[in-house]
Amino acid sequence: MQFLYPGFLWALFLLAIPIIIHLFYFRRFKKVYFTNVKYLKEVKQETSNRSRLKNLLVLLSRLLALAALIFAFAQPIFTDNESIEESNKAVSIFVDNSFSMQALSEDVQLFDLAKDKARDIINAYGESDKFQIITHDFEGRHQRLYNQENALSLIDELDISPSVNELQVVLSRQQQLLANENLDKELYMISDFQSNIANLESELDTNYQYNLIPLQAVQEKNVSIDSVWFAAPVPIINQANPLLIKLTNYSDTEAQNVQLSLEYDGQTRPLGTKEISAGMSIVDTVNFSILKTGWQEAEIVISDYPIQFDDRYKISFEVDEKVNILSINEQGNNRYLTAAFKGLSYFDILNQQVGRINYGDFQMQDLIILNELSNISSGLASSVQSYVENGGNALLFPGRNISKEGYNQLLTAMQANTIVNSESSAKQVGYINTDEFIFNNVYERNQRNIKYPATSFQYAMTSFQRNKGQDLLRYRDGSSYLTKYIYGQGNLYVCAAPLNENANDLVRNAEVFVPMLYKMGISKAKKDKISYTIGSDQLIEVENASNDGDIVYKMTGDEEFIPGQYSIGAKSVIDVNDQIKESAFYTLKLDDNELGKYAFNFNRLESDLNYLPEAELKSSLGNEVNVISNADSENLTEYIKTEESGKALWKWCIILVLVFLGLESLLLRFWK
Repeated sequence: MQFLYPGFLWALFLLAIPIIIHLFYFRRFKKVYFTNVKYLKEVKQETSNRSRLKNLLVLLSRLLALAALIFAFAQPIFTDNESIEESNKAVSIFVDNSFSMQALSEDVQLFDLAKDKARDIINAYGESDKFQIITHDFEGRHQRLYNQENALSLIDELDISPSVNELQVVLSRQQQLLANENLDKELYMISDFQSNIANLESELDTNYQYNLIPLQAVQEKNVSIDSVWFAAPVPIINQANPLLIKLTNYSDTEAQNVQLSLEYDGQTRPLGTKEISAGMSIVDTVNFSILKTGWQEAEIVISDYPIQFDDRYKISFEVDEKVNILSINEQGNNRYLTAAFKGLSYFDILNQQVGRINYGDFQMQDLIILNELSNISSGLASSVQSYVENGGNALLFPGRNISKEGYNQLLTAMQANTIVNSESSAKQVGYINTDEFIFNNVYERNQRNIKYPATSFQYAMTSFQRNKGQDLLRYRDGSSYLTKYIYGQGNLYVCAAPLNENANDLVRNAEVFVPMLYKMGISKAKKDKISYTIGSDQLIEVENASNDGDIVYKMTGDEEFIPGQYSIGAKSVIDVNDQIKESAFYTLKLDDNELGKYAFNFNRLESDLNYLPEAELKSSLGNEVNVISNADSENLTEYIKTEESGKALWKWCIILVLVFLGLESLLLRFWK
């Protein structure tokens, strides 16, 4: 047994004072003898002996109570060894600096409380120990070990951050940073332990000592804008674009009168109030009218208090100023195609003959039409395949007399059904797929009144790739008339019949032909991202703006920085690499040219304010982890010193004080 504060043991000498007073009874008595008092004297002698025994027991209980109190102040500890072995330690301290730590606990912000706990931990160790401070930011300066003084300075510099990681990722980072240290390794995690990020594993490395310090906050109510997206792959100008907004109520009471609004083009448009049941989500649809082209910025806002970091959701998107169409012809320009696109104000059509194709124009096109070619050369097939794979759209109308080998070479390479043979029989289209983007939200009236195309000449196609394709129009006999295939990042549309009006009357059916061409020109195989999440979405993919290897992109918003950048084929990948910390719109620039605008929002991981209680942490992690209770963390420095030194016995000393004082009371009360 040893004592943390042995200096208090000197107070034991004070116990001699009451003993001395008891042994040397200085009061003098004058003896007066009376006759015939023999029996009275015997009774007095017996009473005096009993009184002396009682006084001795009371004195003993008081001395023992005082001694136990002195031992409590000296704080005895029990160790297996006679002396405590001193060894240098590597201590990693994680301080949760996410948004949820802004919550209050007894009028003190949890984050400030966490920093105080971190200081207490550092002060509990010696000057020879090394410390590593880590937060959700994973900053470079937090990857090293520091002495006691520098570690305390780092604690002072910590601040709230939008970054958030699952706690298992944080724990793995702590273990990784201390893996090569030949010291005793101790890990501390100071957090509110939100249930949606506290996914710590029960099987932990026994080379580390794990300590969790949960901080409790007042449970707040919260409603969050979880996500926002367009129903269609691309927003369309001068139309009502359905915009879907997901709202979630994370509290256990109904959220009433949640005001929803849309901020766009300098104006705020109220979208009404919402009622959301406890613990439930709703998806609200808003018709968003876009009146101009180019890059657009918008923001969805709700009214919610006190948690507000997830009450605003920014989106950005591009509406093309021009949609470029390239028609590759063999028998001359198709007047119906040209007329259809000329009637659309922001569509530009370029006609090229098959023998004079400029392959350099492909990447500037939104739709390439292969119009009744007799053969598709290997060079053209390879260029079309590469164009579609990188996000383009291609529409194929076969000619009447074709080389099946050339066509099937392209179709096979793009994983589409191939041509089997030609058929010179009359067939009628009887099905239109209005669930797919091309014909979705096109027709308001009953589809039975639509005049479907009819053909007198068409090609029979294989059905091996039918599971990879999607029929947009289908003959009454169930065979495909117009099929869409997703290849890479683009779309391939294949018609079973030539466009020539002598074989196909599609060009006379404007209610099918015009919207089909229009939406093919603006379609995309996958939706463009309209928002990015801070800390999670690090990469932005853009068109390669230059072939110069020395080009430098810049991101400008609340501040300007140079992101990481590298090229992959026709794409440039921009890596923001945790340089964005605030929710805002950022513009990507090359020299003075604006290439795009991107919306960054705070991570919604911490919108759910449910916390894991201490009991659940202990039961889920077992004995490998020491969960320091709120009571023990009140004086964390002393608690750690005690745990490091051995088993503390001061509580038992306090119990003994109470026992001896109780014994004294019993003696005085019942010993008459």
